Amino acid sequence: MGVRDLEKSVEFYKRIGWKPATDNGSIVAFNMIGMALALYQTDKLSEDVGFHIGSDNHPQFTLAYNTESVENVDKLLQKAELAGGRLIKTAEKAFWGGYSGYFADPDGFLWEIAYNPALPLGPNGEFQWT
Repeated sequence: MGVRDLEKSVEFYKRIGWKPATDNGSIVAFNMIGMALALYQTDKLSEDVGFHIGSDNHPQFTLAYNTESVENVDKLLQKAELAGGRLIKTAEKAFWGGYSGYFADPDGFLWEIAYNPALPLGPNGEFQWT
């Protein structure tokens, strides 16, 4: 992700509990074990977020972070807001059977924080596909 203010963005992600894996002064990487790429039709994603993706300086994608519980969804959304993020959508029961909400980081990148009981997470945070 390209960010407007690297220091501000790094501090934001640190305040929500993520630790940098590398920092060479111009690029800071956060190791996110168990990462997955999910493709979703733009109009459906816009419907889920609550506004047209690509508007209001938000890119035409979202990032998602899956947690082990409903409670962790609420906790991480609260941490993001306290760290300077903007709550976009309060967490609620989702049509797909889970629980999720959205926040925007200081650069407007949208994060879905979700719990999906149908996709339990493994010991490293990876999906345990059945």
